[in-house]
Amino acid sequence: MGATDDKLPAPANLTERQQKWFASIQASLERDTGKTLDQWVAIARTCPHERPKARADWLREHHGLGVNRAAHVLSVAFPSEMRWDEPNVLRTALWKDPQSAAILGALEAAAARLPDITVGQRKSFTAWSRKVQMAAARPVKGGHVMVGFAVEPGADPRLTPRGKSESWGDRLKGQLLLTAPDQVDASIEVLLRQAWERS
Repeated sequence: MGATDDKLPAPANLTERQQKWFASIQASLERDTGKTLDQWVAIARTCPHERPKARADWLREHHGLGVNRAAHVLSVAFPSEMRWDEPNVLRTALWKDPQSAAILGALEAAAARLPDITVGQRKSFTAWSRKVQMAAARPVKGGHVMVGFAVEPGADPRLTPRGKSESWGDRLKGQLLLTAPDQVDASIEVLLRQAWERS
């Protein structure tokens, strides 16, 4: 069975719009690059690096493949590392710290009060989307959680601009650090609502 037969299906924990985008990456790969998915997978498997980010950087630097296409190729070339179809496995691996997990639980409860929310679990963060991503959270050393919102940093005095190293989408302009579950209060719910309205 060739790599295109094994192509990664769009994860169920994506919005309809995100699933269409995911499918468009697959559909345009050969048209825009002149190489089939099978050929890209073969190239990816020659990469001298083992870490996913280093592999993605290698595909970009040596073969001109963009971030999204590199992620798609790598998900097919190394499916056991991506686990798109196993969000609970990703969640458990990411949220090991009890304090961080408690903060995540409070965020999940707050986000669940908004209608039409899709939860998307990624390797390095948990995301919430309406039509597009509206917020995301990742654990930080010390049992803390960094949260990004699809709002401008000026929406709340505690927000800082999105960190350049954050792997969640550029739509999440403002972020803040939470250090305890009780900090997920009415003001955080306001930020989630504002982000929801913009998504």
